[in-house]
Amino acid sequence: MDIEPVAWDHPDAAMLRARQRAEMAERYGTPDSESGSAPSASDIAVFVVARADDGTAVGCGGLRALDARSGEVKRMFVVPDRRGTGVAPAVLAALEQWAQERGWTRLRLETGPAQPDAVRFYTRSGYRRIPNFGAYAQVPDSLCFERLLPPASVPAS
Repeated sequence: MDIEPVAWDHPDAAMLRARQRAEMAERYGTPDSESGSAPSASDIAVFVVARADDGTAVGCGGLRALDARSGEVKRMFVVPDRRGTGVAPAVLAALEQWAQERGWTRLRLETGPAQPDAVRFYTRSGYRRIPNFGAYAQVPDSLCFERLLPPASVPAS
């Protein structure tokens, strides 16, 4: 599997985000379940796509800066037939590494009650439940999580 940063409007990124939004619409019963402001090319610091060995796009995720030292995980998604194969942990690890290399010390995210699989994944990945933050502060169905990142390792000279 290969994980690469791509432009927000890259065709594979757009396709994966469309599939993620369609799944959220089905889970929540509404075409717009976005609790906060939707991510866009202007506010996403990095967006990555995971590719299978044959080059097929199978997962994605992005980061939006919250401030100079923290960011928010946005649009994490893995195609259904690749779930449980290590794609999601690899995408999250790539995002965390990108954040650490830029001196970010904290990542946050928001999910919801119709995504128990996401809650389990993030909890297993070291994220802990926190009070709702930012645009999610007054949204009772939002579930917010955070992980403090260790400092980026410095290569030995």
